[in-house]
Amino acid sequence: MKLSVTFFTLFIIACGSCNNPALKNPDALSDDQMITIEKKLLKDKIKGAWAGQVIGCTYGGPTEFDFKGTMIPDDHFIPWYDGVFEWWYENAPGLYDDIYMDLTFVEVFQEEGLDAPVSSFADAFANADYWLWHANQAARYNILNGISPPMSGHWKYNPHADDIDFQIEADFAGIMSPGMANTASEICDSIGHIMNYGDGWYGGVYVAAMYSLAFISNNVEFIVKEGLKSIPAESSFHQLISDVIRWYEKYPDDWKMNWFLTQKKWASEVGCPDGVFADFNIDAKINAAYIVIGLLYGKGDFERTVKISTLCGQDSDCNPASAGGILGTMMGYEQIPPEWKLGLDNVENINFKYTDISLTKAYKYSYDQALLVINKFGGKTDEKSVTIKYQSPEPVRYEQGFQGHYPAEFKNIDVRLNSEKQSFSFEFNGNGFVVGGGCPWGTDPSYSGQIEVSVDNMIHEEVIIPADYRTRRHELTWAYALDPGKHVVKIKLLNPEKGKEITATKIIVYSHEKSNRIRPGITIN
Repeated sequence: MKLSVTFFTLFIIACGSCNNPALKNPDALSDDQMITIEKKLLKDKIKGAWAGQVIGCTYGGPTEFDFKGTMIPDDHFIPWYDGVFEWWYENAPGLYDDIYMDLTFVEVFQEEGLDAPVSSFADAFANADYWLWHANQAARYNILNGISPPMSGHWKYNPHADDIDFQIEADFAGIMSPGMANTASEICDSIGHIMNYGDGWYGGVYVAAMYSLAFISNNVEFIVKEGLKSIPAESSFHQLISDVIRWYEKYPDDWKMNWFLTQKKWASEVGCPDGVFADFNIDAKINAAYIVIGLLYGKGDFERTVKISTLCGQDSDCNPASAGGILGTMMGYEQIPPEWKLGLDNVENINFKYTDISLTKAYKYSYDQALLVINKFGGKTDEKSVTIKYQSPEPVRYEQGFQGHYPAEFKNIDVRLNSEKQSFSFEFNGNGFVVGGGCPWGTDPSYSGQIEVSVDNMIHEEVIIPADYRTRRHELTWAYALDPGKHVVKIKLLNPEKGKEITATKIIVYSHEKSNRIRPGITIN
């Protein structure tokens, strides 16, 4: 017998006092089960999803990456006041990069429908006016220079493939797929691989799954654990989140112990060149751990959830944004405590910078899209309610970036290629390398350098290095999966111009094996 959940039941869910075991016990929900909720409640949950993101992002904004590899002290003052949303909207709108990236994809769906091709999403964000960083920026450069999805996000073409980018902008996929986690995963497949791969992609899949489940359950543990079924068990992402859940069950009232254990086992960065051998960590899976720590130890309390996700540090605006959005979906907008919505209504009709979309439009667009998805995937709608065909989460395919690559050496350098010095080379022992650098800040943005990179006397690539920050290449050059051993890399400036230069700032070397032995150093020639 299939269970039909009434508006009354789900209203109780939103209030946090549901007694329906089918919505608390994963074993009580079956695939293809039909779940009916009132449209009024669906709208309220969608509104809670977007509002929760903005609230969490705004609260954590002042501490973003100020605390790296350490928790934020309990007594650290984070201002919260009537007018805080307006201040950020007016003075630092770039804070909301995770929101306007989300909305870029929402807008494509709104304009082109559910069958919009991946090229439309890729072109929309690659050509947008906003600045980007990490996996997003590397993907933008790839797309603008002829490397299309999914290779634009693949780890061999994108050193930031494991970074947090898609994790912080996948909310839309879960919001438009209420109770349909597998549909959310399908949406994440094409769009998420624009900028990420492996763990970076899994972060978005997992967040979207938790949003999807938050529409039909008020049990945070269910949402966290059931959502993880979307991720292959053999992946490092799944293993890390499984550890967090296991440590939560062992230390249910001590989130700091969970944080310490997570840090001890999982804090070392492998991919992102900005985080290798550094305390900075924008890896998707460890920041996802901070989302989950907030959700589990918050125990359904909005304030506690947002604060704990923030106090975990690192990307401390994006993580509470995700946690707040998921919990906001579960609770619904009306149940978010009033003190956390103080002044939010003053900005709801203001477009996010670089977009033509406000929160009010986001509420409507996601609601319209959710109705389309519900109807397309076996549900139905009528004048007052929607009936969702529930999907038990199934794991997406397995993929893991940077396998067989272990950070082995790091060297800060200061090499300037210009009209006087047009090339340099270095030797290393390993199976991969990354060279950081670019055009110095303040260079005429119309300038683009062009470099030729050779590895072992064979041309590896010729690439342009734009001075324009919006279209820049995040790193000068890199190569992975080389034969283990000694290699020589040469970088040559092909279009020297007086008064212009390209700088190389660091070199990272990878080895095919973990080792504590002393390695031959990087030699600059």
